[in-house]
Amino acid sequence: MNLPNAAPELFSREFADDPYPAYAWLREHSPVHWTTLPSGVEAWLVTRYDDARQALADGRLSKNPDHHAEDAQGKSRTGIPGERSANLMTHLLNIDPPDHTRLRRLVSKAFTPRRVAEFAPRVQELTDDLIDRFAPRGEADLIHEFAFPLPIYAICELLGVPREDQDDFRDWAGMMIRHGGGPRGGVARSVRKIRDYLAELIHRKRGDLGDDLISGLIRASDHGEHLTENEAAAMCFVLLFAGFETTINLIGNGTYALLRNPGQRARLQESLRRGEGALLDTAVEELLRYDGPVELATWRFATEPLTVGGQRIATGDPVLVVLAAADRDPARFPDPDTLDLSRRDNQHLGYGHGIHYCLGAPLARLEGRTALQTLLLRVPDLELATPPTDLRRRGGLIMRGLRDLPVRFTPA
Repeated sequence: MNLPNAAPELFSREFADDPYPAYAWLREHSPVHWTTLPSGVEAWLVTRYDDARQALADGRLSKNPDHHAEDAQGKSRTGIPGERSANLMTHLLNIDPPDHTRLRRLVSKAFTPRRVAEFAPRVQELTDDLIDRFAPRGEADLIHEFAFPLPIYAICELLGVPREDQDDFRDWAGMMIRHGGGPRGGVARSVRKIRDYLAELIHRKRGDLGDDLISGLIRASDHGEHLTENEAAAMCFVLLFAGFETTINLIGNGTYALLRNPGQRARLQESLRRGEGALLDTAVEELLRYDGPVELATWRFATEPLTVGGQRIATGDPVLVVLAAADRDPARFPDPDTLDLSRRDNQHLGYGHGIHYCLGAPLARLEGRTALQTLLLRVPDLELATPPTDLRRRGGLIMRGLRDLPVRFTPA
């Protein structure tokens, strides 16, 4: 990779399309880099793999935005738009131990290997149903018709959202996606709608408990775990927010990477036709590393002076770990800019590291595996229906995903 001599421009449209050359420059010349974000907030960007792992696990870097040195207005420009005004701040992305430990323990019961395995047939049904809708046409937008609705319906069923309400959830989530890179007010309105609905659903479920996640949180609260209604609503909200967008991007980015690397895609399809699963397992991990769904880990704030990568960080400074940069670090991954679906020792940071490692990673992997496997087998001659230069990434700081992914294929 040819690196520019001068510091690259960050957060432009060209950067959004392909940030990896800029991240390579930062790793080489300014691995812990002070910058001004599009929101006006100033923060440190951590770009090397070893530094990133250290920062992700460092207890001196708090998730609580109250540690941000900025005033209240500055604090409001970090985190999920609208969560503060909607009283949804008490969730896993914003808290530290011991509250983080308590809440994570409650929610983790929904994401055990056994529970995820039990949910696999339903994920397959949802996947097949979505493909059935567009397969006869010979064309589709894989983001809006496939990658987006699959995790929405899946997380709704896990939470216990009634079927008749799930399309409303899909609409609200769609508003969050569409407005993600624009004015924060558009996202905030969707957040308030979701908050109001979740509060009402929690109230309803108290009289009709089931086997879903919301019912489990209510039972835990009733048995002395001291989970407030606001905490329950915030937990459900962040599971929805983090759960659906990461999986949209895993499926969308992963499919796009396969379309752009036909040799690797052909290897995977042949392996799937033979009924083998080993290459699919390593392929999902490599797609998470190569162009993962989360570009930057969510916000951290220094609670005391510390040093990361030789750089002194002051109390109250925001720190953003650039997962996309760390996962292309040649000091950790040989030939990191090459997609190698059989890559071994692939300890990427796509779902984080440490106590804040993504709780829903097993479910996201299941959905990604099922979606990619089913798509490649049922629509084997899939191809882009537009030049790659016409594709655009969604705005936003944390997530990395495509706005749309138009494809064509032989009608089934």
